[in-house]
Amino acid sequence: MLNMKVVTWSLASWTTFSFLFCVAFAMLTPSSLTMHALLLQVLPGFEWFSWRGLLVGLIESFLYGAFAGLVYVPIYNFFHRTWVRQ
Repeated sequence: MLNMKVVTWSLASWTTFSFLFCVAFAMLTPSSLTMHALLLQVLPGFEWFSWRGLLVGLIESFLYGAFAGLVYVPIYNFFHRTWVRQ
């Protein structure tokens, strides 16, 4: 059985870290090697190279990870209870 709080915070932290990594990577490499278009499509309201855009991206990334945890854990626990008999 998975703990909802642990998985949700772990995924939210991971997606936030991944967002920061992508932004840092974009600043250090030529624009042809980055994921500008993907981040602009996946994160509504996100803008490149602005404090507002960075804040919006951080919040949305965190919320996407938290949502994934909140959806995944109950599904996993349901199947774990159903198929694993101890």
